[in-house]
Amino acid sequence: MKLREIGEFGLIGRISSRVSDGVGVRIGIGDDAAAAEPTPGRWLLVTSDMLLEGVHFDLAYTDPFRLGRKSLAVNLSDVAAMGGEPRHFLLSLAVPPGVTVEFLDRFTEGMLELAREHGVTLIGGDTCRSPHGLVISVTLHGEQAPELVVRRSGARPGDRLFVTGTVGDSALGLELLRRGERQGWAIDRHLDPTPRVRAGVALARAGLCSAMIDVSDGLAADLGHILDGSGVGARVELDLLPLSPFFREHAPLVSPTPSILALTGGEDYELLFTVPPERSGEVAPLLAETGVAVTAIGEIIAGSGLAVVGPDGREAAVGRGGYNHFCDGQ
Repeated sequence: MKLREIGEFGLIGRISSRVSDGVGVRIGIGDDAAAAEPTPGRWLLVTSDMLLEGVHFDLAYTDPFRLGRKSLAVNLSDVAAMGGEPRHFLLSLAVPPGVTVEFLDRFTEGMLELAREHGVTLIGGDTCRSPHGLVISVTLHGEQAPELVVRRSGARPGDRLFVTGTVGDSALGLELLRRGERQGWAIDRHLDPTPRVRAGVALARAGLCSAMIDVSDGLAADLGHILDGSGVGARVELDLLPLSPFFREHAPLVSPTPSILALTGGEDYELLFTVPPERSGEVAPLLAETGVAVTAIGEIIAGSGLAVVGPDGREAAVGRGGYNHFCDGQ
């Protein structure tokens, strides 16, 4: 079915018919604005991400269902990185000619499936026509008690540095997609990432983290944001990086320096955080309760900059990496 057969309000109706009210929702989709009641004594956390066809995703690589999931996942990851609990989100779509109603139905199904997994409700948004490519914009609201919100700026010398899950898989998956492959662990990690919401909330409630960020631009780049915000440096042990068995087997086939790929490749959406040394022993047992693995990879040091040390004790030459929209490709 072509989109022009149902029109803008037909599309909105198809989306809203699948949505039910969630926590704190007083007015949902259907009025000029939504209304949500925040939990008393909590801060509202707001994050927004845009995904552009040809920049953030390629429809030759991804299906609409997983694209819908990922479009929400990247926002959930931001709220998780502040220890927040996600609540509501807004979805705006700029749709080019040729996109079918069936494509948008599957996209919506994927997005709302992930929303249900995390107790998040779609409460509004906008739709319009795009002359060139598909544009997806999601704004997510979360909340947390003020004293539990975790920022990037609290790391101190001596703090231990941890990361959840494994790193480098998404970057490897993207490279494999570009080479024509369509299945595999790393490809799934790239197309359908898992936001660490429960882990982020658990860390916040326990008051363990001095600083935290999600790994979206790459571990080195995102660690750089913590270092800049906190006015400190860091030492990372290269042989401590958590790498999946799939990455260890396949990364050498696509990169002469797999460890650099793991450090600078983005979109893993793991949590990178610092913990005071006297509490570092609490991290693994706490996150085990959420089903998330965690690895200590280094420590925060006085001064500035990132030192990445190899197994031989020598410092490896590693830039921050990460994609910069206004420097790369322009």
